Amino acid sequence: MAEELGVFISYVGGVEHANVLLPPLETLCSVEETCVRDKAVESLCRIGSQMREKDLVEYFIPMVKRLAAGEWFTARVSSCGLFHIAYPSASEMLKTELRAVYSQLCQDDMPMVRRSAATNLGKFAATVEAAYLKSDIMSIFEDLTQDDQDSVRLLAVEGCAALGKLLEPQDCVAHILPVIVNFSQELSTDSSQHVRSALASVIMGMAPVLGKDATIEQLLPIFLSLLKDEFPDVRLNIISKLDQVNQVIGIDLLSQSLLPAIVELAEDRHWRVRLAIIEYIPLLASQLGVGFFDDKLGALCMQWLKDKVYSIRDAAANNVKRLAEEFGPDWAMQHIIPQVLEMINNPHYLYRMTILHAISLLAPVIGSEITCSKLLPVVITASKDRVPNIKFNVAKVLQSLIPIVDQSVVEKTIRPCLVELSEDPDVDVRFFANQALQLGDHVMMSS
Repeated sequence: MAEELGVFISYVGGVEHANVLLPPLETLCSVEETCVRDKAVESLCRIGSQMREKDLVEYFIPMVKRLAAGEWFTARVSSCGLFHIAYPSASEMLKTELRAVYSQLCQDDMPMVRRSAATNLGKFAATVEAAYLKSDIMSIFEDLTQDDQDSVRLLAVEGCAALGKLLEPQDCVAHILPVIVNFSQELSTDSSQHVRSALASVIMGMAPVLGKDATIEQLLPIFLSLLKDEFPDVRLNIISKLDQVNQVIGIDLLSQSLLPAIVELAEDRHWRVRLAIIEYIPLLASQLGVGFFDDKLGALCMQWLKDKVYSIRDAAANNVKRLAEEFGPDWAMQHIIPQVLEMINNPHYLYRMTILHAISLLAPVIGSEITCSKLLPVVITASKDRVPNIKFNVAKVLQSLIPIVDQSVVEKTIRPCLVELSEDPDVDVRFFANQALQLGDHVMMSS
């Protein structure tokens, strides 16, 4: 019902009679079920955005004030989501009153109300005049970032980028930037990891808003402290947005200030953090250039191929392929392939499997010649491995190489090896070897 009433304007005689829909929705804004209240607020916003200005002043704004003063906290929670619709149509006197009412909601005894006020502050702020943004809204914001409930502080933090985007008029920067920087510094040491995690996810978005100088001076120290946070989610939220900072401060400064921390995180004890770093490496490599990459990050990329977590090894194999694409076959031949092939002799079969996977990914990138001279001999040798899992992975790799190498190589080298594997005692080895042989026959017939 709360949802349907939002599209009822045409059924009550059009926009001029839209006010008749407000009373039932006002009632629904006070019910206990959150999902009903949310839909009622959504519908009121939809109706309010279509109402005539005089009707908003006569019916909508009084309803918002009633809800904000409601005895039940549910009504007050709902009212917070309606101010951005009510405010633009209000007279100067009413606007002053609405700002004061919103400020009271931000200091409400019930944390649920303060949470709703924090969530909706960005939307309300976007409708408020610049002069009051500096005074009223920023003092509300400051109070919310110091709330005794971590959930309220968290929601205030999440709105900081939205407020930051309202800074564009130059005269606002002087007033609002110090507040944002101060609260960022305070919240980066907040006792709740959820607040620090939320800060990490939005503070990177502040870099484009604040520009290069302010980012370097004010935000870089906060980035670095969050990159070293004890909770992995905080570190992850910084890593995943590093490209936003790079666009603002440039790669030279990024490499000087943040790269040592990134290298440290490459060995993080939490595998999800290591994974996030791996996924960021190709972007970093393309921006740092080949020389810098070789010096600082090359060894790390090899190290990940021997990680104890499968997801990391798998991502590391893909990472090696993407680096070969970025820097070209000659670079791969010199810097990646010798080190990768060396690992095929690792005593642990899982690591040997990772190398086979890396070979299958590298072959299409580096081309037929290097594949035949360097990669194929290693795969053929691995077909003699004592572990069946290695042997059937050899069959899979050989199958992936058939379309890449010359037909003569398939006949002389790949096919005999697959025939031998097709007679292996292990059923899985025989299955994958026969599958590869069928593909080889199909390729021969089609050519």
